[in-house]
Amino acid sequence: MQTPAFFDTVPRIVVRDLLSETLGAASDGIIEYSYLDAVKLTGHSCPTVAGAYLMTMSALAHLYPDELPHRGELRVELRQDLDEGVAGVIASVAGLITGAANAGGFKGLGGRFSRRDLLRFGVPMQGELRFTRMDTGRAVEVAHNGAAVPRPPELFNQLQAASQPGASATTRNEFAATWQGWVRTMLLEHNNDPALIAIMG
Repeated sequence: MQTPAFFDTVPRIVVRDLLSETLGAASDGIIEYSYLDAVKLTGHSCPTVAGAYLMTMSALAHLYPDELPHRGELRVELRQDLDEGVAGVIASVAGLITGAANAGGFKGLGGRFSRRDLLRFGVPMQGELRFTRMDTGRAVEVAHNGAAVPRPPELFNQLQAASQPGASATTRNEFAATWQGWVRTMLLEHNNDPALIAIMG
């Protein structure tokens, strides 16, 4: 799988999942997620996927300043309904990293490790996403403002050209390079920018 080189330089998110440890899937339950994992899950790389990744990373760093985040022990709530906007994409990325799932999630093992109903939609809040630690009840809300990293001025015209039937490979590649350059700027140059990712609480 050939991907843009910058994918490998995006900060990774390391968590500890006690279910994974119990079942022997990962030593000590330590799991590392990369931006590429989010791309594989959603099938594309865009500002929404990047924003979801950064929101999750920022929220976990806020909730677990001195230890690894506890995957499977977090409730994730979204302000939007499931079928609204890009809520489904954002939830997929947040759920991948935190283990939170909706009614179809893992039911648990021996009365432990249930992940079902930890992912909820249409919850009133100030932010876009709320992450809550199930062990302490501590919560944080985060929001993503994509306008903080303006789209390249040439992007719209390139998109129009690349979308035309019979567009050349050069035209399509130019658009793709500009698009991923925009995503790269968000992930590498603004990953700690409060104008892009706001933390509330």
